[in-house]
Amino acid sequence: MVTPKIMQVVGYQNSGKTTFVTQLVQALAEKDLNVATIKHHGHGEPDVVSNKDSSRHILSGATATIVEGEGMLLMQAKKLNWTLEEQIQVLTYMNPDVIIIEGHKKANYPKVLLLRDETDQSLIEQLSNIKYIVTKDDNNEVVIKEIVNKLIR
Repeated sequence: MVTPKIMQVVGYQNSGKTTFVTQLVQALAEKDLNVATIKHHGHGEPDVVSNKDSSRHILSGATATIVEGEGMLLMQAKKLNWTLEEQIQVLTYMNPDVIIIEGHKKANYPKVLLLRDETDQSLIEQLSNIKYIVTKDDNNEVVIKEIVNKLIR
């Protein structure tokens, strides 16, 4: 099993995390890297895809279900609490080169911090292991290229 490199993308809501992660994943995939992502859904339980047989398994009480078709594997699992480490462990079975984590501000992995404006600057003091700080005035493409080069070394 490969030990993946891990990078977090953090910031307050509406700071552009998902857009940044999408751009970063695309840039890494263009370098033929196997990329996995973890997204922290900070607003309650994520939606279960409804009206499908697989969702009926979870909704009827199954703690986990996997659906496979033409090479696509979808997994839904439910337990009281999933730690970030458990989520990373699940993804390592897919042998990713890189795991990108969106959110989980308090974890101690290398971080890209996205700042919306000066009111977000308090995060600089609150968070650990910040490697990059990106503001709305920065060119994401330049920052992403630097991150990709660091991750492929």
